[in-house]
Amino acid sequence: MLKSFADYIVFTLSGMVPGSRSGEAFNFFIYDTLKIFLLLTTIIFVVAVIRTSFPPEKTKHMLSHKREYVGNVLAALLGIVTPFCSCSAVPLFIGFVESGVPLGVTFSFLISSPMVNEVALIMLWGLFGWKIALIYISSGLLVAIVAGIVIGKLKMERYVQDYVWEMQVGSAEIKNLKFREKLDYAREYTLDLLKKIWPYVVVGVSLGALIHGYVPADFLAKWAGRDNPFAVPIAVALGVPLYSNAAGVIPIVHALMEKGMAIGTVLAFMMAVTALSVPEAIILKNVLKNRLLAVFFGIVAVAIVCVGYLFNAIL
Repeated sequence: MLKSFADYIVFTLSGMVPGSRSGEAFNFFIYDTLKIFLLLTTIIFVVAVIRTSFPPEKTKHMLSHKREYVGNVLAALLGIVTPFCSCSAVPLFIGFVESGVPLGVTFSFLISSPMVNEVALIMLWGLFGWKIALIYISSGLLVAIVAGIVIGKLKMERYVQDYVWEMQVGSAEIKNLKFREKLDYAREYTLDLLKKIWPYVVVGVSLGALIHGYVPADFLAKWAGRDNPFAVPIAVALGVPLYSNAAGVIPIVHALMEKGMAIGTVLAFMMAVTALSVPEAIILKNVLKNRLLAVFFGIVAVAIVCVGYLFNAIL
C-alpha cells in the first residue's frame, strides 16, 4: 500500500517519469520516509510502555553485582531495548560507572545501544529479510561483548575523569503508573524522540535517495567491491565522521546494497556510523581521558573491520 501511495505521489501527482534518475530518487525518498516513520512510531511507543516497568535505576542495579563476563553479555543485550544514538547513550554510561558497574561492562552497553537495538532489527528485517537482520544483530552483539571484555581486561579505570567517580546520579524511576498513565507517557516519549531524530531520518533517506538515483553502480563497485582488499577499512573510515542512529543510516545502507556493495562492507559501514562518531567522541572527551578514548575507538574500529572481512568472506 505504501509503495502504491509513493508511486501515485511521484509519478501521477508530480508527473515524474518512471525509470528516470530524479523520479526513482524521489520515489525512494517518499516510500522509505513513510515506511521508516511508521516503523519508528510503532516500535518506540511499544518500547516506551515496556520501559515504564524497567527504568534506568533498575538496570544499573541489575548490572552492578554481576561477574564481569556475565555483565558484558547482559549489557550488550540491554542495548537491544534501548534505542539511543551514540551520544544519548553517554548519560546512562556515566550512571553505570558511578553505580560501580565494571568499566568493560559499561562499554559493552555504550557500543551495543546505538548499534544493536530493536529499531535496527525491525527495519533491517523489513528491508533486507530476516537473515541479514540476524547477521547484523549477532555480529553487533559480538563486537560489543568482545570489545567490552578487552577494555575491562586493560584495567583503565584511572583514565576516567575524576569527577565521574564523584557524581551522585539521582533516581529517575517511573513508579506506580497506571496503564493509562503508561500509555500517556509512551505517547509523549514517542513524540519527543521523533522530534529529536526526524532530521537524521530525513537526511539519511535523502542521502539514500541520491545514492539510489544518481550514483553509478560501477563507482561503488570500484571502491567497495569484493575485489578491493581495502573496501572494509575505507567504509569504516568514511562512517566515523558521520553521525546518525540506526533509523537514519539504514536507508543509506539499502541504497548501497542495491548498488552492489559487498554485504560485509555495508554492515561495517553501518556499525561505524552508529557506534563511532565525532560528536560522540566530543561528548566522551568530557568523561574519558585521551588514552581511554583512543583505546575505545581503536578496539571498536578494529572489531568492526574484522566483522566486515568475515562476512565478505563467507557470504
